[in-house]
Amino acid sequence: MPNVLVRDLPEDVHRELAARAERAGQSLQQFLRSELESLARREPLDDVLARIGKHRSGKARIEDAAAIVRADRDRR
Repeated sequence: MPNVLVRDLPEDVHRELAARAERAGQSLQQFLRSELESLARREPLDDVLARIGKHRSGKARIEDAAAIVRADRDRR
């Protein structure tokens, strides 16, 4: 399995991530792996907007856009 090394992480960012990991009952490595996996599975906003734009020739009502985003989230 590949590894990732992040250099020059600001101390306050490290502290916050470590605190979140502790609150989640995880090691920092477990927490970060989980967060990175979640990030990698998330569809980029540009792709979501492009998909929404295909509906009704790009003239989707806000309710329709919300339903599309909600359906996408439910699929995960």
